[in-house]
Amino acid sequence: MTRYRVMAYVTAVLLIALTIGVIGKRLLHMDGFDSFVTGVGIAHGWLYVIYLVFAFDLGNKAKMPLGRLLWMLLAGTIPTAAFFVERRVTREVQPLIAEEPAPKPAAV
Repeated sequence: MTRYRVMAYVTAVLLIALTIGVIGKRLLHMDGFDSFVTGVGIAHGWLYVIYLVFAFDLGNKAKMPLGRLLWMLLAGTIPTAAFFVERRVTREVQPLIAEEPAPKPAAV
């Protein structure tokens, strides 16, 4: 759960930065945004792939319906959506984690 939450926040922040960079570059025609957009775009792209793996893993373990899993996977492509989806997923999955029996300590 923690790795999904961390990656959701990281991808969301990078996507917001990328959106601001693209607005500065394309709409406002500001100089200096070319390398920023390229760097943040590459970082977001690779980290989004990691986010997809963690989100899919969490969705499978929580036995989420396909529609909810798809929404969770696509949240990393819509600016700010990952913040809201992460919060909702956490509220839904947290009770499932609490229900799992604690692992027995290994015999020494």
